[in-house]
Amino acid sequence: MQRLVPERLDEIVLLGAHCDDIPIGAGGTVLTICRARPGVRVRALVLSGAGTDREAEERKALDAFCPGADLEVTVLDLPDGRLPHHWQWAKEALESFRRTCEPDLVLCGHRADDHQDHRELARLVPTVFRDHLALGYEILKAEPDLAQPPLLWPLSQEAVDDKIRLLHEHYPSQTGRTWFDDEAFRGLARIRGVQAGVRYAEGFHPTRLLVGV
Repeated sequence: MQRLVPERLDEIVLLGAHCDDIPIGAGGTVLTICRARPGVRVRALVLSGAGTDREAEERKALDAFCPGADLEVTVLDLPDGRLPHHWQWAKEALESFRRTCEPDLVLCGHRADDHQDHRELARLVPTVFRDHLALGYEILKAEPDLAQPPLLWPLSQEAVDDKIRLLHEHYPSQTGRTWFDDEAFRGLARIRGVQAGVRYAEGFHPTRLLVGV
């Protein structure tokens, strides 16, 4: 199995349409990076939830998922489910955010996600982060939109255990949802782990990869 190792990993950008997207889709990977790279710069942008209890949840959650990191979080006020109708606003917000960072890695949603906000944000990413390694995380939900991710990020059992614990600890507003439970989170990580030849993993869809000799 081929391994992709970024040449540098001093700064990462985390992008989410909604509060909780980033930890659900890439929480184990974010924990792994931050623990391996103390002081790594993390710049997070979430398009919706500003001024609500969800913003408070998100800020505390990302602080917990990024231990030891130089973390800055921006939460905006896009109406949930309305990104296609606010495309220009979202594009300008993403471009403004882009001027504040120079990431070695961008973690975002992916373009085949059935949720319109996830999908449209993912489509904007390569138009703004044009020369960056961008990986689209997957979010398990009721819609049958999971596709086989070509890139798998191995996770330790500790990272998976901590991801699940932190999700429950920091997102009480979501605990009543049918897909928000230990079995769902661990089950998907176990499936991706089997495919990666390890115990657990998170899956990603690359936007663009450059190779050379």
